[in-house]
Amino acid sequence: MSLVGKKFPNVTIDAMSEMGDDLRINILEEATSNQQKVILFWYPKDFTFVCPTELHAFQDALGEFAKRNTKVIGASCDTNEVHFAWLNTAKDKGGIEGVTYPLLADTHRQLANILGIVDQDFEYNEDGEETFTGSNVTYRATYLIDETGKIFHESVNDMPLGRNVKEYLRLIDAYTHVQKHGEVCPANWEEGKDAMKADRTSTAEYLAKN
Repeated sequence: MSLVGKKFPNVTIDAMSEMGDDLRINILEEATSNQQKVILFWYPKDFTFVCPTELHAFQDALGEFAKRNTKVIGASCDTNEVHFAWLNTAKDKGGIEGVTYPLLADTHRQLANILGIVDQDFEYNEDGEETFTGSNVTYRATYLIDETGKIFHESVNDMPLGRNVKEYLRLIDAYTHVQKHGEVCPANWEEGKDAMKADRTSTAEYLAKN
């Protein structure tokens, strides 16, 4: 079930800073209390393969997110201790040394289960016993949350598929344009391009020019 248009769940989760500090982070409060947008991206596991490429890609774009008043937060179901070990592993050894944004440690899968992004399924065998299938880690889910705590974008990739960080910057730009100007953004819209009013005349004029 989609959460777009709804408030982000009001849940506080353990997290780790790049300095090794144990944190407690509530995504809803991060957005509303600090009047900023938040991008929360989930990845399956620390010390894996596609995951470090994504964490470094978000780190490389951190300045661009900051320009857009957007806080970057990563998340998995690993522990704070595993996060810290990975943060202290060099990039050329498969680590994420140099990543400076916080990482949620949702070890009890409290928030991940509320969001419905954990690869897990429960079935019953012939004896009526409950059996578990799945990896019990999260898919590559991404949430964009605005200053009111509302989710304005969500997407979920299967585990082998890395994300395009530039697309999230484009989506933030588009949503900010809507907030500021009350216009709607057509397909493939980018900052500086024409947007439209939400009426037939404006759509027709846009299509005639494009």
